[in-house]
Amino acid sequence: MQHKAVVILLTLAVMLGARAPAWAGPAGEPELVGQAAVLMDAGSGQVLYAKNQDKRMYPASTTKIMTALVALEETSLDEMVTVSERAAQVGGSRIGLQPGEKVKMEHLLYMLMLSSANDAAVAIAEHAGGSVRGFAALMNARARETGALHTNFTNPHGLPDENHYTTARDLAKISREAMQNETFRRIVRTVNIRIERKENMPPAVLRRVEELEKLYGPVQEDFFNHNKLLWHSRYGYRGANGIKTGYTVEAGQCIAASARREGRELIAVVLNSQGTALWNDAAALLDYGFNNFTRVQLVKPREMITDAAVQHGEARAVLETADYFYYNFPVGESPRVNRRVELEENITAPVAAGEQLGEMVLEAGGRELGRVALVAVHPVARKASSYWWFWPGLLLAALFLLRVRASLRRRRAKSRVVYMRKRDRW
Repeated sequence: MQHKAVVILLTLAVMLGARAPAWAGPAGEPELVGQAAVLMDAGSGQVLYAKNQDKRMYPASTTKIMTALVALEETSLDEMVTVSERAAQVGGSRIGLQPGEKVKMEHLLYMLMLSSANDAAVAIAEHAGGSVRGFAALMNARARETGALHTNFTNPHGLPDENHYTTARDLAKISREAMQNETFRRIVRTVNIRIERKENMPPAVLRRVEELEKLYGPVQEDFFNHNKLLWHSRYGYRGANGIKTGYTVEAGQCIAASARREGRELIAVVLNSQGTALWNDAAALLDYGFNNFTRVQLVKPREMITDAAVQHGEARAVLETADYFYYNFPVGESPRVNRRVELEENITAPVAAGEQLGEMVLEAGGRELGRVALVAVHPVARKASSYWWFWPGLLLAALFLLRVRASLRRRRAKSRVVYMRKRDRW
């Protein structure tokens, strides 16, 4: 009887979507339904948890993270975008944009990131990249800049394509880069927004929309964020501030989620999870990071570290740290951290103040934790004697001075002779 009661309770818990326990695996790591996952510190890029982090996966609509980032960097928010026939007819999740409809870029980005509108994605791509293919090239180039070297995009929305893929680690890198854009952050933390679509519709489009409204109801103008971690009564996560969900049959349930607590921001990526397990997976990852790691400041800016010889320089270059460096250590651990300096080879004058001349490598337990740039505190000018023209110039100057001196001597001698002659005549 008791056994039956336990089974019933467990069945009800699963049916109600009760959150799975965050600690289940060895060493307290979360057990996830998702096939691939990464937990990353948003500040440093340090990976705190990984599961199949480099496995090639379909990203579904998490693709739109890169779509939004490229659009923000390549266009302005006030630009008006004309929706094409192709954009209006794209499949999958869409909000019913009409051919010829004009929409502000900022509004398209809200439609893209909150309602995951594929028609908005294509409209953005055609406007910013000239075509879907051209925009995909911009997406791939930007992905390489973030360090996402195992990612390839063929479209701006994430509908399945065998050549459209990413990895959990790459998607975390892309998410981290996107979250450094303040406009992007503002959009992805928005829970809902109302956009007056009709105000920019050409008359012909407006008439067509009004006819459709008679058949299907009002045109969509209220947009709600699909990311339940931001707002849901059950799945909402304290400190959640972004960023994007995704789903296709081939990709499964996907999410890149971020949360900030006590000055620390983490990014959790889960690919190919199932159903409500997606929210449990994301929450378990974030809980794991916040509860099991302590963020320690190892370096601060303007720490004097060393000096370096400067070829042809008037002095040695004094080097200091350029930035903060934090590292997440498991709670209760405080390993000895060693510092090692690596200088650039053949540092040559002139050196500008703030110029990077090396790195300080931080290591613990034989493992590299990270690097901090070392920059020059003061400028170092080049010695004049180091220039190729200095000695020939000095020789020419000496010869010129000797010649001037000889000329002066001749003039003085001549003046003396003239004086003596005049005196003799007197």
